[in-house]
Order: sequence, then structure tokens, then C-alpha cells
Amino acid sequence: MVSKAKKKLTPVQQEYQALAKKREPSKFTFKNLYRAFLTGGLICLVGEAVQQMFVHFGGYSVKEAASPTVGVMILISVILTCFGIYDKIAQWAGAGTAVPVTGFANAMASAAIEYRRDGIVLGLGGSIFKVAGPVIVFGTIAAFAVGIAYVIFDPNIVGG
Repeated sequence: MVSKAKKKLTPVQQEYQALAKKREPSKFTFKNLYRAFLTGGLICLVGEAVQQMFVHFGGYSVKEAASPTVGVMILISVILTCFGIYDKIAQWAGAGTAVPVTGFANAMASAAIEYRRDGIVLGLGGSIFKVAGPVIVFGTIAAFAVGIAYVIFDPNIVGG
């Protein structure tokens, strides 16, 4: 069936099919796994270095340093996204750049950059929430479900 459909393609369509096949992402390989692991690990290493800088030079405890560390990692991700560097890293590393904080910041910044020509409210504001909205809704529902499970399975909550 497929070969019959291929025979009916024009030469231009066949040329396009060959070009598309060359550009198709590669299948799973150990190289892809290695790149994702290496890049994700490096992002986490940078995060740990930032946190240790807050602890040693800022006088924070490890727990107190968590919030400013997340802020710095978001800022780094957004700056790299603005210069187009994060996207190049993501193309090379694949899923390794999907570390939650930096990957989410990249997705929001990319959406904002893409739609900035449509104005601040409709373009920038609206497109950011296309990405953030589902994440916020899922997070809220998951927190609610965990809270219900916690109340059900922890007898000390209800006073039992």
C-alpha cells in the first residue's frame, strides 16, 4: 500500500520526502541518553554551585538559600533563551535541558519572545499563560489530591 502511494508522488514530492527523511530526528541511541544525562547533570551542578555561593558568601543556611538559587537559575535560563543559546543546548542535549525550573523558564521566555510583536497584553501576557496555565492547573490539582490523601491516611490530622 505504501509503495503504491510513493509511486504516485511527483518528482518534487519524492525529493521532499527524501529531504524530510534526512532531517527526521534520530531514534533512541546511547549517545542521546549520554547527552541528556550530561547536560541535566551540568545544569544541576551549576544550581548546586549557586546555592553553595549563597551559603558561603551570603550567610544563608542551606534551606534559606533554596529560593534565591531558584531565582538565579530562572534568570540564567531566561538570559540564555533571549540570546538563543538555551535552544542550541536543548537541540544538542534533548531531554537533559528539561530540568524543571530551567526548562519551564525557557518555555515561558520562548513563548514571550515569539509573540512579543502582538503587544504586551495579548501577545506577551497571553502566550506566556498558554504554557504556564496548564502547569499551574496541574500543580494545583495535584496538591489538592495529595492533601486529601494526607488527611485520609494520617490519623493525627483529624485528631484520631
